[in-house]
Amino acid sequence: MNYLRGHLEGVRAMVEKDVYCIEVIKQNIAVMAAIKKVNDMILENHFNTCVTAVIKGNDEKARKKMIKELLTIFKTSHNF
Repeated sequence: MNYLRGHLEGVRAMVEKDVYCIEVIKQNIAVMAAIKKVNDMILENHFNTCVTAVIKGNDEKARKKMIKELLTIFKTSHNF
């Protein structure tokens, strides 16, 4: 997360210095890729902890809720 903060601050500085637009866009794309990587790591952790616990449990309502949440995340992530 600190890497992302630093990278984003760098992009902000580029904008303030009126750096060539394409170079700023390239850096924005790199920031977006880094955010995606962080989200992938968080999702993997979620599967290994929260999802695993719900799937192993006996609460059908919680299981359905979890599946619905995951489907929503997957559908939303396809838009980016």
